[in-house]
Amino acid sequence: MIIFISGSINSGKSTIAKLLSQKISNTALVEIDSLSNFIDWMPIDQKIALNLENACLIINNFIAHGFNIVVPYPLSKNNYNYLLSEINTDGQVIHTFILNPDLDLVLSNRGQRKLNNQEIERIKIHYQKKINNPGFGQVIDNTHQSPEETVKIIYKSLK
Repeated sequence: MIIFISGSINSGKSTIAKLLSQKISNTALVEIDSLSNFIDWMPIDQKIALNLENACLIINNFIAHGFNIVVPYPLSKNNYNYLLSEINTDGQVIHTFILNPDLDLVLSNRGQRKLNNQEIERIKIHYQKKINNPGFGQVIDNTHQSPEETVKIIYKSLK
C-alpha cells in the first residue's frame, strides 16, 4: 500500500504521516523533503525534479522489499502523475489524501515550527496553484482537527 499525503507547506503533512506510519505495520516513511539535504546548495525550483526522481527510486526499493509506504509532499497534478508513472504500482493499493486547512492557519506559526519569509511566500504560491485542492485525492479540511483526528479519518478510509 502506498499513501500519499499532500498539501501546502505547514498543512500538517509530516506530522500526520509520522502518526499514520506508526499505526500501520511494516511501513516506510519517505520524506521527499529530506532528500533536499543532499543538495541544500541548489535552488528549490531546480531540485524538485531531482528529489522526485530520487523518491521514486527509494519508493520502488521499499515496494520490492514488501513495505507499505507513506509519502508526505506538496504535490501538483503533474508531479503526482510523474510519481505514479515511475513507481512500480503493480499490485499496490494507492491512497491519496490532500490536507486543506484554511490559508490563515497555514500562514501562522504552528507547534514548534516558525515560518520564515521564504516559506510564507511558498505557502501563498501553493494556495494560488491549488496544491491544497488539486483535483485528485481525498481532500481533508483539517483546520479544526487535531493531528490525531485527521489520522483517524485517513485510517478509516484505508479499510
